[in-house]
Formats: sequence, C-alpha cells, structure tokens
Amino acid sequence: MEVYIPSFRYEESDLERGYTVFKIEVLMNGRKHFVEKRYSEFHALHKKLKKCIKTPEIPSKHVRNWVPKVLEQRRQGLETYLQAVILENEELPKLFLDFLNVRHLPSLPKTESYGSFDETESEESSKLSHQPVLLFLRDPYVLPAASDFPNVVIEGVLHGIFYPHLQPSFHP
Repeated sequence: MEVYIPSFRYEESDLERGYTVFKIEVLMNGRKHFVEKRYSEFHALHKKLKKCIKTPEIPSKHVRNWVPKVLEQRRQGLETYLQAVILENEELPKLFLDFLNVRHLPSLPKTESYGSFDETESEESSKLSHQPVLLFLRDPYVLPAASDFPNVVIEGVLHGIFYPHLQPSFHP
C-alpha cells in the first residue's frame, strides 16, 4: 500500500471558521482511491494509534492555517506521517485502514509467502453469490416449438431483451 497527499484546499463554512482539507491518494493492489480529511481527523487518528502501535511524529497542531507555506509544510508532514505508519508496522491497525477507507487487506505479514493465502480465504467467500435470472431449457429460436401455439412469455422476454426498439408481433 502506498499513500500520498498530492493537494489540499481551503473550505469555507458558515457554521464555523474555514478549514483545510487534505486530499489523500491511496494506491493498493493496482487500485487508486482518494479520501479527504481535515487535520483534526489526523490528530484524532494519531491519539488512537499511540495506544496500540509505535507512531511517528505528527506535524504540530497549532499553526496559522491561512499561510500557504505553512500549509504546504503540514501537507508534507502528514504525508510523511502516513507513509511512516505503513513502513514501520507489519500489520496495520483496523482504525488506520478505516481512516484511509481501505476495506480489504489480507492480514498476512509482509514476509509470508503467497502460498498460504488459500488457507486464510474461506470457502464461502469464493462461491458465487448470485443465481441465474433467466434459464431456457432449449433455444427458442433454433429448435421448433413443441406446439403451434407460441409461448407469449418467452417471445415477450426475448423481444424485450434483444429487440427493445421493435414493437412486439402477435401471431393469431
């Protein structure tokens, strides 16, 4: 997993003073997503993480939020903080993954081989969870009808799926 904070923006608010939102880019298993967090959310995460893992230093809480140079330093500091948490921990705490909006991460240590992954995945999760919606026992276009009376339901469904732009034709 890789994390970056490519940008930040100032958010105006009627209810409270304006604040800065940091855009976090999360790259994992070839997928990328973004999460936006305020500094206060980083600070709350840091306080919780300190209780369960060794944490790096977090940028100072008390800075002048409106100075671009200060905000850029804070952006770099927060990016370094997230990267250090990932680098220094074999297993990342669930609250850290939740913070980054990461839903699934195999809980395998970095040094373990991929061979044992099959054991950690339950059989239920690998089975398909859906049933066929429509099943024909025979192809109604290829095989002749069992009777001369057409099956209106099958014709209607097939026309609806394959020829929705055509008007249905009714045989007398």
